[in-house]
Parts: sequence; C-alpha cells; structure tokens
Amino acid sequence: MKTEPKHDSIDENKVILKLYVSGMSAKSMEAIENVEKLCNEYLKDGFELEIIDLYKNPDVASEQQIVFSPSLIKQMPLPKKTLIGTFSDKEKVIKGLGIRIKE
Repeated sequence: MKTEPKHDSIDENKVILKLYVSGMSAKSMEAIENVEKLCNEYLKDGFELEIIDLYKNPDVASEQQIVFSPSLIKQMPLPKKTLIGTFSDKEKVIKGLGIRIKE
C-alpha cells in the first residue's frame, strides 16, 4: 500500500517516510490512520509515505532491521529517524522525527 507515488528525483524539501506494519491488526490500522492524518495535516504535499506490510513482505523486516511493528522510519531528510508505536501523540511524533512543520 502506498499513499504517494515514488519519484526518481529526490526533493530535498520532501519528507520520505516508511511505515512498517504487521497485517491489518488494530494497532497497524491505528498507526496507518495516525501517520496519514499527521502527514496530510502538517506536511501537506511535502511528503512521500510508503506503507509496508511485514506479513506480505517478511524478508523486509530482516533487511531493514525492523524489530518492532508498527515502526515509522524517516528516510529523508537526514538524519534517519525511527519511531515505534501507534503514533497517536502528534507532537511527540513530529518532535521525534525532527520534522519542520509547513505553515
């Protein structure tokens, strides 16, 4: 599941996020909803969000060293940051990822 298309060129102002979930469990669904809401509300069009289901792609967990699910990884801009949980506290997620909010 992807909410934004991937682009060949990297926009340095764009926040690139990957959300790793385990199937369609209640916590996975809550995490997806919370992250999508946060991105749409605070990042507007300045983000790419890829949602990866670890049940459908089990090799990704070991390749990306994902230990906990749901896990949210900010790939760009650097530094890379990882958060775990359902991401219900917007302020903590924004601060934890080091994201500057667009007004």
